[in-house]
Amino acid sequence: MNSLHGRGRTRWKTALGLALTALMLFPVYWMLNVSLTRDQDMRKSPPDLLPLNGTLAGYRTVLGEQLPYLGTSLVIGLGTVALTVALSAPAGYALAKLRPRGGGVLGFLFLVAQMIPGIIMAMGFYAIYLQLGLLQSVPGLIVADSTLAVPFAVLIFTAFMSGIPRELLQAAQMDGAGPWRTFRAIVLPMSRNAVVTVSLFAFLWSWSDFVFASTLVNGGAHEPITLGIYHYIGNNNQEWNAIMATAVVASLPAAVILVLAQRYVAAGVTAGAVKD
Repeated sequence: MNSLHGRGRTRWKTALGLALTALMLFPVYWMLNVSLTRDQDMRKSPPDLLPLNGTLAGYRTVLGEQLPYLGTSLVIGLGTVALTVALSAPAGYALAKLRPRGGGVLGFLFLVAQMIPGIIMAMGFYAIYLQLGLLQSVPGLIVADSTLAVPFAVLIFTAFMSGIPRELLQAAQMDGAGPWRTFRAIVLPMSRNAVVTVSLFAFLWSWSDFVFASTLVNGGAHEPITLGIYHYIGNNNQEWNAIMATAVVASLPAAVILVLAQRYVAAGVTAGAVKD
């Protein structure tokens, strides 16, 4: 009897979970549905739940008009990842293993930095870039996007590297390796999960950034896909299949990367539970 009751509760929870998941994913499905729907079919009431007379016209429009924006976003995303890892990995190693004086205060400041509203940082960057001549430039946007990722990345690296056995580092030091060589040869290879986690979040933040992009590069020769979608909606507010096709294409890289890297991310974000 208890077994039947337990199975009933499990099925009820499973059904509830599936229903909530379907509800949350419905906007994604509707975006895909509209991207394949013909313009004349969008005026139906009620609208079709499936694109029975589907069209790829919206995707042809995307490939014809939005590829430069996608390419710029890819360059900005990869540049942000490289700069974030280059800055945060050594910082995390120093806080975790070298234990500098004031490291606890510095970690607290990294937490505080994540609470600063993006628009405040964007206005600060605008004033600085105006003096340096970096407005409407890809390198300037890479630096700005990295400021969102570096505090979080340092905390992830610190937590992960704190779990690396100190005996390994001591063995390297006995073999004559200095702090930098120990970091490159031992700590960084062992921190693969943290590197993947940090890289993924840095890429996603830069790929989806709109505040920095609209403030620092709007109107320039190289704009990311967020601005491409923004301009496209303003210019083509009736062509919803093309607008939604643009949104689908813009979402694909982030979704594919997240699926491929989820195993490393799960290990990276739970790191540091056991410290030496």
